[in-house]
Amino acid sequence: MTTAHLESDAELIELISGNDYAAFEVIYSRHSDAIRKILIRILKSEQLADDLCQEIFLHLWSSRYNLGHIKAIKGYLLTTARNRALDHLKAALRTESTMANMIRNFNEQRNTTDEELLTKEYLLFLNRILSSLPERTRQIFSLCREQGKSYDEVAQMLDISRSAVKNHMVLSMKVLSKSVQKELGISLSMLLACIFRH
Repeated sequence: MTTAHLESDAELIELISGNDYAAFEVIYSRHSDAIRKILIRILKSEQLADDLCQEIFLHLWSSRYNLGHIKAIKGYLLTTARNRALDHLKAALRTESTMANMIRNFNEQRNTTDEELLTKEYLLFLNRILSSLPERTRQIFSLCREQGKSYDEVAQMLDISRSAVKNHMVLSMKVLSKSVQKELGISLSMLLACIFRH
């Protein structure tokens, strides 16, 4: 049985549990737009919604051997999306408060040179990891993250589908997330925020 002829999400989840990446791609194609829409509605940011959507599906794939409890994948993904979005908003509020306190208490000790050096180190690390990816994937990552273009804009520029752009970004974010956590011990979102904060 091939994934191309499957109608049931339950069958696809069973195949994903057996390490079938093609089945995962079908689930991604089938449900990612709905997940992205609910994230945009909550977060009011397309870029952030795209990032969290990728994280949600990457987590689904990384947890593929423990999906037996999922009876309705769409409901599971929507619930996960809502929870992730709300967690992000709460964390952002806490971070904003913490940063405000840090600025008030330590503004005089701020060392811009150190910050710039750290950012350069992170950028070198990012470029090293990206260099291992296919050229088209690197190009799409640069357009989306460094130049801030939307998936639709990139798709039009490169004359490819929006889905193809998303697939390239999923690949790059998957590789980067694993490398950042392993080598730097921080989250990918923290690394990207540091590099692209300006």
